[in-house]
Amino acid sequence: MSPIDEPTLPSPVPRRLEDKVAIVTGSASGIGRGTAHFLAREGAAVAIADLDEAGAASVATEIREAGLRAVAIGVDVSEETSSREMIAKTLSAFGRLDILHNNAAALGETSPGVDADLLSLDTTVWDRAMAVNLRGVMLGCKYAIPAMLEGGGGSIINTSSGASEGGHIAGAAYATSKAGVNALTQHVATQFGKRGIRCNAVLPGLIMTPAVESAMTRPMVDMILEHHLTTHPGQPEDIAAMVAFLASDDARYITGQLIRVDGGIGAHLPTYADTNRAIAKAQDD
Repeated sequence: MSPIDEPTLPSPVPRRLEDKVAIVTGSASGIGRGTAHFLAREGAAVAIADLDEAGAASVATEIREAGLRAVAIGVDVSEETSSREMIAKTLSAFGRLDILHNNAAALGETSPGVDADLLSLDTTVWDRAMAVNLRGVMLGCKYAIPAMLEGGGGSIINTSSGASEGGHIAGAAYATSKAGVNALTQHVATQFGKRGIRCNAVLPGLIMTPAVESAMTRPMVDMILEHHLTTHPGQPEDIAAMVAFLASDDARYITGQLIRVDGGIGAHLPTYADTNRAIAKAQDD
């Protein structure tokens, strides 16, 4: 990536989440890892929850070596007993629960190559997307909310996707599961708002995680960037900063919202990039 792709990253607000306890699922890598570090630097004790137990342990070690609080928890978010145990282990480690970032998702299993057009879509791909991306969020909420209520309330932040807001040539299973996350977010916010639970969803655009960088060529990135209103793609810290804000008391009046963190890609007409190219060509001519 060129320097234009590397803007100054958001910085945590020191101690804004002091005495808070957070769970971040899917936090052995990518957005989850970045968010776990960010929340810890803002003062939260963080449960690093992931199917990849070794990866979770590594991230927890990184955080503890920085003098901050973290514990690793192996979890299969699609499985009810495992999700319930994730909450119990967090309570055992830290005594309370204030923040849940439902971030785990089936990514490689629902990549465009396998989550193709509907006629060739294997139902096992569809079922896996729903089990992890949607059922996993539901189970996280189901077992986190009672623990949060005992502590007087809490904040749930679900990772959705810009893909949930429109059709594409592939990715129906992934996008549909994320659209379900949007609806679930608003139901949780509505059902438990009067009891002190806030629930919002973050809809990322192109975020340059290691997995994305290894899967996408530079021309592919440039093609997507043509549709951005910023000069650079997102970094995990861009999502982490929004999650930290929504988790904090600074966002006490925000709930039930679907918040795009996407460089503006969802803000304009589909002809935006084509129009820019046509204008540039006319100027060159």
